[in-house]
Amino acid sequence: MNPFEIIIGILIIVLAVVLTVLVMMQSGKDKKLSGAIAGGSDSFLSKNKSGKTDAMLTKLTAILSIVFAVLIIVMYIVVS
Repeated sequence: MNPFEIIIGILIIVLAVVLTVLVMMQSGKDKKLSGAIAGGSDSFLSKNKSGKTDAMLTKLTAILSIVFAVLIIVMYIVVS
């Protein structure tokens, strides 16, 4: 195993953990509906802040998943 494979392998493991954490941090799409039915007590400002955080997490998850997929392909090419 050469050092390049080790570095890419470590990056893949780190990205997998980070992606898992990012997905777990996101609120589900059904949360908004259940909050409306259950009478959620969010103020306008907290709803807006939550939306911005979810939007940022969604974009970050998409970007990191693309980087993850590219690293997997690079690792496949390097190993074979």
